[in-house]
Amino acid sequence: MKFCVLMGSPRLNGNTAELCSRFMDRLHELGAETEYICLSGLDIRPCLACYACQNVSGAYGCAQQDDMHLVVDAIRSCDCLVLATPIFSWYCTAQMKAVLDRHYGLNKFYGEAEGSLWAGKHVAIIAAHGYEADYAISPFVTGVQRLCEHSALVFDGTYSVQDTDDLASFQTEEAIAGARAFADRLVEALSTAE
Repeated sequence: MKFCVLMGSPRLNGNTAELCSRFMDRLHELGAETEYICLSGLDIRPCLACYACQNVSGAYGCAQQDDMHLVVDAIRSCDCLVLATPIFSWYCTAQMKAVLDRHYGLNKFYGEAEGSLWAGKHVAIIAAHGYEADYAISPFVTGVQRLCEHSALVFDGTYSVQDTDDLASFQTEEAIAGARAFADRLVEALSTAE
């Protein structure tokens, strides 16, 4: 069982990273393999909307030669993709949004190629946010749920913590227990799906 955690925060040791650390500690305890990718250190350019990827069968096929190809390889090799991001202006960070916008090559719906390179994969969200949870994260959650529906992915839910005291908010017993419980839940979902 393999998890790919895409960490979308520009702060490598910030609030989102703290949640990911506790979450991945529990995954390791449960025997799951994890790949942790910090998007802020990668060169992932915006989608060009050129549709070149839609005419390449069996491969991602993006015309841009940047680090998105590494991210795609990690996505294709995992069982569960975890989108970890702080919420900025009711949506994910620019780093995460660039990855989500570049998903087209994983779905071959708009050109000569056909099929999907990721159908059936599980997807989950870990988020850090201000405001109350539903108000803060619901636009992003809705967007990811729609992407999952469109791409035949399985959405396994969200774990989030509100920032009320900066990093200390993410180090409380409640926050740590929640991250660990979310790992338990995702491992169970994958085990049940097998």
